[in-house]
Amino acid sequence: MIQSRCPWPGQDEFYIAYHDLEWGVPEYDDRALYEKLILDGFQAGLSWITILRKRDNFRAAFDAFEPALIARYNEKKIQALLQDAGIIRHRGKIEASISSAQAYLAIMEKDGFSNYLWNFVDGKPIQNSLRSMADAPAQTPLSQTISKDLKQKGFKFTGPTIVYAFMQAVGMVNDHMTACFRHKECAQLGKVKR
Repeated sequence: MIQSRCPWPGQDEFYIAYHDLEWGVPEYDDRALYEKLILDGFQAGLSWITILRKRDNFRAAFDAFEPALIARYNEKKIQALLQDAGIIRHRGKIEASISSAQAYLAIMEKDGFSNYLWNFVDGKPIQNSLRSMADAPAQTPLSQTISKDLKQKGFKFTGPTIVYAFMQAVGMVNDHMTACFRHKECAQLGKVKR
């Protein structure tokens, strides 16, 4: 039996695996949330599949996205990253990952990054009932609020469209199409106490 899924992964097996196993699954791990937000920032102006195919290279280049290490990156490290063909070599985005790591550490000390983010949705994923991709917004008033707050705290490359894509990916909002087999599964995952 062929399962119905969201149309955006197309026929790409790598992309289908991401859709079926990761996208929309509620994520509560602080470091994993930081990694995903940074990668979404690197996506700006590019397609997600480009970032996804380079994700392992990013993890190697960025010390497994350990914010405490990234927060201390210096010009020498920036230059090394700018020479790394396995990642997106964009100075502004690399520097943004550093300032965002510093902001992350401050949030961790106060609230915890996961708590901080999930408090915007009262700790529960928003369950949407989208019938087609055309129904999915690029941003929402909530993603605008989160974006503004992240920027005030020192994050960069976290505009409202990037934040909404992040929210979809980490399960803060369930935007699987209602006909997609993952919609119901992710809705169930959202009911599990963390």
